[in-house]
Amino acid sequence: MDRKATTIKISKALEKHINPRYDTRIYMSKEVTFDYGSLHPIRVDYMLFKPLNNTISGIEKGDFYCYEIKSCVDDFHSKNGHNFIGDFNYYVMTSGTYDKIKDEIKYNAYVGVYVLDDSGMLTIIKKAKRTNRKYPLTETLLMMFRSANREFIKSLKEQESKSDGTV
Repeated sequence: MDRKATTIKISKALEKHINPRYDTRIYMSKEVTFDYGSLHPIRVDYMLFKPLNNTISGIEKGDFYCYEIKSCVDDFHSKNGHNFIGDFNYYVMTSGTYDKIKDEIKYNAYVGVYVLDDSGMLTIIKKAKRTNRKYPLTETLLMMFRSANREFIKSLKEQESKSDGTV
């Protein structure tokens, strides 16, 4: 399986893992970009927001989970995609990739690891430990909202082109 296909497979498994029943109370976005338009923008593959509850203080006390997908060893060793800016941060990769790089991860005290097994299920290998998020709550929520809106508009355009027959 090539790198792109592996990334898609891991992404679908992660989406299913995060929100298996398509619950609208689960707040997730993919490809969330921060510092857009700066010299050093960063993009997190997936972000999840878990409010404590739906009160103002519960939202303010919520946690952000960041997930970085690594499709192969070269992807792991690239300078891109090690953007751990949430309260809890995870790598997500195949078991084969994990077997090759696990010694490089074990010294990172805060980053957790999910592994995709041969059956297509994600298993947590190492739990992430809480760390201080890098951006304030309101900015992080806005960046997630912007990314979710981008995906929504993209799906509307795809539906429109299918109904027009211009696929």
